Amino acid sequence: MPELCVGERCWTVPTGSNLLDALNEVGLNVPYSCRAGSCHACLVHCLDGQPLDALPEALALEKHARGWRLACQCRVVEDLHVALFDPLRDGVPAQVCALDWAGEVLRLRLRPERAVRYQAGQHMVLWHGAVARPYSLASLPGEDDFLEFHIDCQRPGAFCDKARGLQLGDVLRLGELRGGALHYDPDWQVRPLWLLATGTGLAPLWGILREALREGHQGEVRVVHVAQNSAGHYLAEPLLEMAGVKVELVLAQQLEEVLAGLRPSSRQTVALVCGAPGSVEQFARRLFIAGVPRGQVFADVFVEHA
Repeated sequence: MPELCVGERCWTVPTGSNLLDALNEVGLNVPYSCRAGSCHACLVHCLDGQPLDALPEALALEKHARGWRLACQCRVVEDLHVALFDPLRDGVPAQVCALDWAGEVLRLRLRPERAVRYQAGQHMVLWHGAVARPYSLASLPGEDDFLEFHIDCQRPGAFCDKARGLQLGDVLRLGELRGGALHYDPDWQVRPLWLLATGTGLAPLWGILREALREGHQGEVRVVHVAQNSAGHYLAEPLLEMAGVKVELVLAQQLEEVLAGLRPSSRQTVALVCGAPGSVEQFARRLFIAGVPRGQVFADVFVEHA
């Protein structure tokens, strides 16, 4: 059986063992959320030996080449020495500079110790102590001097529970930056642009919308935001104040009716969709029925985290 080592600690595991499970079974408490290679909370550094990686494309080529792996996607097939991601050593410190509550949604703004290069629509792993969760960036590079995240705290969760106790001046750590499925392409400038979101799926679209307007988008811009109640439309005021943007604030019970009424003005329409899996699927299906080609619908599904 292969030997697995972390620091000076070594033990044998059955060949083919899931690396994340093998680490956590001995009490190392590697964080994770999705177990699907999406959240990137279970990042580890392989120092000697190589695991069998089921999803190497989940990491940037350069990072993968340096030995970083997602533990949930790896199986131990030979002797392996790994170092766990240490937010104090490997993460970027970021100070809480604003905390704005809108119902159960926390708009969290962080000012990192050093500049972080990112694009609107990307995700980043946030560390609060030993708890790590990925969140979409809602800020706009080149315009905001902070990183903004929208955290839905309506249900209990390890990160949400800690987020409720955050205060100005607290320091979190920034982990892996990921390229999300959503972005703004300047080539879309004259095409209709639809942004459809449920809940805090609005976060990445908020940054992308502002980028589109900054780039002088000339086509129709339409935003549809679905929430469980009116308090869930946490960006209603700034959205409605935007000139040239058609905004529809929809309650969840109205969604089917609204979807049935979707009529794109052009087959050139580009749609960006973000939110819970069921809602994203509903949006995508209706857009296809309404005549928007699948290749013009970009979706980002939010995985529910514990």
